[in-house]
Amino acid sequence: MSNGNPSNAPRMIVTLDIGGTHAKAKCPHWEAKREVDSGRTYTPQQLVKDMQHLLGGEKIDAITIGLPAPIKNGRPLKDPVNLGPGWKDFDYRGAFGVPVKLLNDAAMQAIGSHRAAGMQSGKMLFLGLGTGLGTCMIAGREVLPMELAHLPYRKGRSFEDYVGIRGKEEYGTRKWRGHVAECVRLLSAAVLPDLVVLGGGNSKSLKELPEGCVLGANANAFLGGYAVWEPDWALAATEL
Repeated sequence: MSNGNPSNAPRMIVTLDIGGTHAKAKCPHWEAKREVDSGRTYTPQQLVKDMQHLLGGEKIDAITIGLPAPIKNGRPLKDPVNLGPGWKDFDYRGAFGVPVKLLNDAAMQAIGSHRAAGMQSGKMLFLGLGTGLGTCMIAGREVLPMELAHLPYRKGRSFEDYVGIRGKEEYGTRKWRGHVAECVRLLSAAVLPDLVVLGGGNSKSLKELPEGCVLGANANAFLGGYAVWEPDWALAATEL
C-alpha cells in the first residue's frame, strides 16, 4: 500500500476534521494541527472565513473535509446535527476554488486507522466516541459508512444517547465505560469484524479496552484525509 504522494495526486492537501466543538486542520508538513471553535451555529460560510486563519496564507491544491453527516456521491444528505445550517447544499468547490472531497468524519478516521494498523485484508469496524458516535466498516479497501449510532439500544434511546458525550455526562464515566463495552459487544456480534478500532476524543477516557479492540488516534483522521487522493483509496470519496 502506498504511503507516498503519487505524481497524479495533489501536492498540497489540507484535511479538515469538522467536529461538534472544533474544526481542525492539518497539512502533511505541519508539525501540529490547527483549530478553531465550531458548535451548533457553525456554518460552511464561517469555515470559509476561518480557512485564511487556519492556512496562514499558504496555497493549497485540494481539500478533504470530514463532516459528521451521512455522505452520498460526495454530498451531505443532511446538515450535521451538532453544527449550524447550510452544509447540505453548499458549493464547496466554488467557495474554496480547489478540488474538494467530502466524506463522513468517521469514515475518514477509519481509513487513517486502517492505514495505521497496516491491515491488508479482513474487516475493521471503527467506532468514534466523540460528541456522538461515528461508525464505519472497512472490508478490504471498501469503505462502508454506517449510521449504527441511531439504532435503538435501551429504553427507547439509541446507542449514541448512551456512548456519546451526553451519555458520558448523564451517567458518569464509570457507567459510560460499561455502555461502551456493551455497544462494542452488540455491534461486533452483528457485523463480525476482525478488528475494532475505538477512536474519537472520548476514547481517551476508557480505562480498559473491550476484548478485540485497539485504541485509535485522532491524528488518523488526517491520514485518512490525505489517503483519499491516492490510488488505493481514491474511490472512497467523490471529488467535487
